[in-house]
Amino acid sequence: MNLRLLPYGDRAVLAELDTLQDVLALHEALEATRPAGVLDVVPAARTVAVLVDPHRMPLDTARAWVSAAQAAQTGARSYGRARAVTIDVDYDGEDLPEVASILGLTVDEVIDLHTGTPWRVAFGGFALGFGYLVTDHDRLVMPRREQARTAVPAGSVGLAGEFSGVYPRSGPGGWQLIGTTDAPLWDPNRDPAALLSPGTTVTFRRRS
Repeated sequence: MNLRLLPYGDRAVLAELDTLQDVLALHEALEATRPAGVLDVVPAARTVAVLVDPHRMPLDTARAWVSAAQAAQTGARSYGRARAVTIDVDYDGEDLPEVASILGLTVDEVIDLHTGTPWRVAFGGFALGFGYLVTDHDRLVMPRREQARTAVPAGSVGLAGEFSGVYPRSGPGGWQLIGTTDAPLWDPNRDPAALLSPGTTVTFRRRS
């Protein structure tokens, strides 16, 4: 794993990595050893931002902590320690037949793969409560739609690239829609407000 620590203002350290798998491993290692003075650890596709209170953790100390965490972690996953969420899904998405055709599978085989796969929230983005979910295989890798929809209903479950995700609210989007859920993805009165925060493990369950 190649780690590059980049300038990121006077209250943060930005770690740049080569792959999303490296991001997941470093994020896990940082959360497991998170000291006082760290305000947030925010993963993205190729970076991890560490936000600190510089009066409690100077930036030099933060950089040393990130480097030590990267050197100590082995890349092994510890999903058992992560928060786990189950999401019930009606597999009624309008793109599901086309997804099955592209993948060379039956509709039921796509559903079995989606529900039988352990997913993990790699990072958030796009909208409050939206999580980019990844898994350990590439059997559901799916190109985005050639033409994005102007309005995707809230609760839509989709696939795009290496990710699966659930739309927390209605909005435009180009993901391939395979199902729907009524799971409350964002609730400002809940702690945490996001049902799918980075590191959370997710199981999709087919609803009869």
